[in-house]
Amino acid sequence: MFTPGISDIAEDLDTSDSTVVGATTGFVIFLGIGPLFLAPLSETFGRRKLYLVCFSIFALLQIPTALSPNVESLIGVRTISGFFGSVGIANGGGTISDMFHPSERAGVFGWYLLGPLLGPTLGPLLGGIIVQYLGWRWIFWILTMVCSFNTIVGFFFLIESYAPVILEARKKTYASENGHKLYRMAGQDDRPFWSKLATSMARPLRILFTQPIVLTMAVYQAILFGTTYSLYTNFEAIYGELYGFDTTTVGLMYLGPGLGFLIAVWFIVPKIDTIYNYLARKNNVEPKPEYRLPLANIGAVFIPSSLFVFAWTVQYKVHFVVPLISTVFFGIGQIAILNTCQNYYIDSFQKYAASAIAAGAVFRSIFGGILPLGASQLFESAGFGWGISVFAFLSLALSPAPLLFFYFGEGVRERFAIEL
Repeated sequence: MFTPGISDIAEDLDTSDSTVVGATTGFVIFLGIGPLFLAPLSETFGRRKLYLVCFSIFALLQIPTALSPNVESLIGVRTISGFFGSVGIANGGGTISDMFHPSERAGVFGWYLLGPLLGPTLGPLLGGIIVQYLGWRWIFWILTMVCSFNTIVGFFFLIESYAPVILEARKKTYASENGHKLYRMAGQDDRPFWSKLATSMARPLRILFTQPIVLTMAVYQAILFGTTYSLYTNFEAIYGELYGFDTTTVGLMYLGPGLGFLIAVWFIVPKIDTIYNYLARKNNVEPKPEYRLPLANIGAVFIPSSLFVFAWTVQYKVHFVVPLISTVFFGIGQIAILNTCQNYYIDSFQKYAASAIAAGAVFRSIFGGILPLGASQLFESAGFGWGISVFAFLSLALSPAPLLFFYFGEGVRERFAIEL
């Protein structure tokens, strides 16, 4: 949200722009590290408790961020905020898995994905306006108000959705109401608490490093997020310095990918469920996770092609509308890849969907946090044309993955099956 005001923050805190970018880096990296802990904890204690604890801490952390006396404080508090702010990424997919049948899940998940994707898109627009008229510290005062309101609403309306935790609570209620009669539930785990917790905490990394499909698609998503944040943190340089736009107008340029997200959710995402159900009927079998992947090929084409267009139209200062349109297609491609991948994880790991999504989030956020640190130097040395083309070539190298896993994914999953 404060990306358009990086220069203002650097001037106020007497530091460089690249140092301020470190606040984004710390935040995004811990958005990936957080789910490694929060997702398995939600599979032990339940979704609701994790949401409310993390919502509360995240809201409170906006206050010291607004009061940061130096860049070290800003980076430190933003980094910790990233950990607690990751609860939505850690448990959102798992919550949807708890609540919706696989045949209708992709459409719902598309709207959920708009949160973490539209945040970095609309945030700079609102942040640019706030920075220009109120100053950068007001970004975090406003976040304090919004996050506090969201937390209060959660305490009143958020209910538990994770079946094992609901059943465990019901079992205890029945036992207390019936003279402590012994009740059991299907799949009950009788191991000691700390043993179960240790297994849960290790689960995301076990999934990541033992499942080739998860690892490959996690790298794919990591490149997408690294590309996105590398571009977003340089929009000020691209549109502000090259095209001469003011801070508010630079913020409007983030609406390009945002429009792409909305187009994808309206027109592409609903078809993921349609194709998923159609392929199951056509082959007269139970739906397979691989049936989520056909529309990922739209993203596999749109992402590298839109990046090449953006790179070279910016390099030659073509009218800003052309690179802006290319970011619309980049946004469409992102949704196509992310939605199909996340639903693939959910269908493959069902009960442990939150851990599977956390496994994919690790690389995604680490790349998204680290790559922007070197992106500015890359663009300065190689120019925007070749600099952004590096990201286009990386996404092009991985573009066959959805097609290959559609045909061969089931065999890979069976070969590398593990007990979680």
